[in-house]
Amino acid sequence: MARNVTTRRKIIFTAIAWTIAFVIFFPILYTLITSVKTESEAIQGFDLIPTFTFENYVTVQTQRDYIKPFMNSVILSVGSTILALFVGIPAAWAMAFSPTKRTKDILMWMLSTKMMPAVAVLVPIYLLFRDFGLLDTRIGLTIMLTLINLPIVIWMLYTYFREIPGEILEAARMDGASLYNEIVYVLAPMALPGIASTLLLNIILAWNEAFWTIRLTTTNAAPLTAFIASFSSPQGLFWAKLSAASTMAIAPIVILGWFSQKQLVRGLTFGAVK
Repeated sequence: MARNVTTRRKIIFTAIAWTIAFVIFFPILYTLITSVKTESEAIQGFDLIPTFTFENYVTVQTQRDYIKPFMNSVILSVGSTILALFVGIPAAWAMAFSPTKRTKDILMWMLSTKMMPAVAVLVPIYLLFRDFGLLDTRIGLTIMLTLINLPIVIWMLYTYFREIPGEILEAARMDGASLYNEIVYVLAPMALPGIASTLLLNIILAWNEAFWTIRLTTTNAAPLTAFIASFSSPQGLFWAKLSAASTMAIAPIVILGWFSQKQLVRGLTFGAVK
């Protein structure tokens, strides 16, 4: 039986939820407010009442080309996501439906790579990129972003695939389905919510990656994270222009997250409720 919830408790929980949501969203809101201030107002301190000037956006667009880093971000995030799914789906299938005694060890090892500080491998990665001619290239960054997010992709897909009864795949094999048909025509449609949420989350993570994109690029393959960093100069931080650049950089991914939130939540809770 469903538990009865009083109106007072609903109001309290709703207020707590909105408070938490506002605290999480406030940095984005304040960045937006700062972007429509003048530089003199921006450096004066905390103030939620701007003058609503759009000169910062005009200056950002005239000083730097927004379109090129935007396209680089799209290519890098989408390309690395497709490559990660191409590798992650067969890997997760093998671990979910053909496990060995080392499967859990491999999964934990992959997860442990996310705990290592990125700066610890900066020098060898940089030297490898230099020697193979991958510095400031889209191909090099796509490979790097794929390797960074691949453990998360495999872990998420593995979790979703574990919720699918293995008997269904066995029935497909008995009907003569090849391994390719089993994955593409049987497994993928059943785990579509999980695959979609994994895809969306990986795009967001790749779009927001700043450490490697700033250090392995200069101009040709520089995404929007490098576009934001370019407004930090030796002359100081221009907070209003920096906020305008940040707003222009995060706007596409915020819009994507807003329209895909139902699919994302559905995928993240896939199999949680029976």
